Amino acid sequence: MKPAQPSTREAQARVFDELDFSDRADFDDAQRGFVATLPDAHIEADAGGVSWSLRPYRFLAGEAPETVNPSLWRMSQLNAIHGLFKVTERIYQVRGFSLANVTFIEGDSGLIVIDPLQFTEHARAALRLYRAHRGERPVVAVIYTHSHRDHYGGVRGVIGEADLRRGVQVFAPAGFTEESFSESILAGVPMRRRALFQFGWSLDPGPMAHVDSGLGKAVGRGGDGFIAPTVLIAQPVERHVIDGVEVVFQLTPGTEAPAEMNMHYPGLRALNLAENACQTMHNLCPLRGAKTRDALAWAKYLDDALEAYVPEVDVLMTQHHWPVWERARIAEFVAGQRDMYRYLHDQTLRLMSHGLTPKEIAAELVMPNALSKKWYARGYYGAVAHNVSAIYTHYLGPYDGNPANLNPLPPAEAGAKYVQYMGGADAVVARARADFDRGEYRWVVEALNHVVFAEPGHRPARELAADAMEQLGYQSESATWRNAYLLAARELRSHGAASAPRGVAISPDVVAILPFGSFLEFLGIRVNGPKAQGFGAKFDWRVVDGTKFESHRLTLSNGALSHRPGSHGAQADALVQSERSRLSQLSAGRSALLAALDSGDLQVSGHSALFRRFVESLDEFDAMFNVVEP
Repeated sequence: MKPAQPSTREAQARVFDELDFSDRADFDDAQRGFVATLPDAHIEADAGGVSWSLRPYRFLAGEAPETVNPSLWRMSQLNAIHGLFKVTERIYQVRGFSLANVTFIEGDSGLIVIDPLQFTEHARAALRLYRAHRGERPVVAVIYTHSHRDHYGGVRGVIGEADLRRGVQVFAPAGFTEESFSESILAGVPMRRRALFQFGWSLDPGPMAHVDSGLGKAVGRGGDGFIAPTVLIAQPVERHVIDGVEVVFQLTPGTEAPAEMNMHYPGLRALNLAENACQTMHNLCPLRGAKTRDALAWAKYLDDALEAYVPEVDVLMTQHHWPVWERARIAEFVAGQRDMYRYLHDQTLRLMSHGLTPKEIAAELVMPNALSKKWYARGYYGAVAHNVSAIYTHYLGPYDGNPANLNPLPPAEAGAKYVQYMGGADAVVARARADFDRGEYRWVVEALNHVVFAEPGHRPARELAADAMEQLGYQSESATWRNAYLLAARELRSHGAASAPRGVAISPDVVAILPFGSFLEFLGIRVNGPKAQGFGAKFDWRVVDGTKFESHRLTLSNGALSHRPGSHGAQADALVQSERSRLSQLSAGRSALLAALDSGDLQVSGHSALFRRFVESLDEFDAMFNVVEP
């Protein structure tokens, strides 16, 4: 890592001038109700090593260094506050033990757990901390607020199969399981690779590397799992009484997650806005990728909550960051979050209607001065430019309307032509070096990207591009942008991606408990269409689970795999049979399926050679594919 350049130091100084760093209200709120914590929130992993620890972040106690945007440094300090906190009577949160928060509500006979964090070890440690100070209340219900893994992956740290048998209910919004599967499994491989850039998993903590993730400190690692909901919230507003606690669920589909819901607890005078309101501008499409979020719907649901629930509450909590107390402050916060997404939406649509493209809109659109000064509207996780692109794509798709961009050359070919036009790689680097000295880092990155894709081995181009990426990272207020730039710099300097950190692979435990149809969807995206288009097949696949079995009929035609429950009957080319418990191993891909065929774990009767040919047509995925080079 290299020090901050003069242009970066000047940019950091401007941030100090623009914002009121004497405002310490958020620090007071983040520490309010503190009960206890673990030293450094240090949690060991069941598989050995560390699952989570804030010990490496002790450096955040000091003043903002020149290598971190001062506003992001402030958020990084806030996200380092950890422990068990009393929110109000009967409501507690553990914050800083994972990327998200877990909320505990004390019912009449036990504990309602809301969002059991990302990993089993995190959730278990949070529950133990709560019980150490509030008593051994049994868990009587779990609530998933939405379909992102950092809010449900640790569920087996708070309940297991025995708890379900004794009547513990699991509540979730309609579509929860399908959306969880769609995001974490179907798009799981590219999303996990891109998430490395968003969250900076492989960056070491330090003032010149990882300081935060915007929504929380980091991701961590550990065991994760999935327990399917037993109660789905399907109506726009539903009232339930859970262990004596009245809960009003407000469905908010298409907002921060495709399946999400807010909660009002009338008897406790509290409101939980899940991840629909945070102490930051959120992403309308995260850097890791996701279905674009509906900014207009997001603003409307916040407006509904402001009208229906805020007048009746004394505290607002979310599943990231810290709560807000007092009705006037809550109303101002919710209205500000509503206005932020509405403004982004409406102004993007206005400028779209003038013919501006995403890059042009991003260069012109700025948040209103009064709103931009609010800490909760700053871009620690999202960013105006990226959200503009998401809104544009949500309505018009990724094409900007200019036929010059309709079918451009792929990066490597375009890079070669750009470099040729500009007089060769050495000439581009020489000009870029002068621009770097002037602080024109964005242009340096753009220009040298062409060189890297044209000539990946050109070391001076890689080094200078990395230097420019690094300075952009130092200046970024968005933690996700900082992480992306700094990881890109490292990969450019090291000539490629490192090996995958633990936790990047799709969890076999999650696959093992998915519906069998979802496993087949996962199999379908591995079919190499050109390889498989030359033959067709009809298979019956029976999955045995103890004394029960489930059968699907698979049809391969034109290189596409379709499936439905049932059987082809006499038309089936082969019958495949496997144990339900083996699906997690089979999800590893072609090599695992071939090994199962050879060992007999996957039994095939009928045209077994045809089934083997099908398996051999499946692709293996490299979870660490190149991003910043061809």
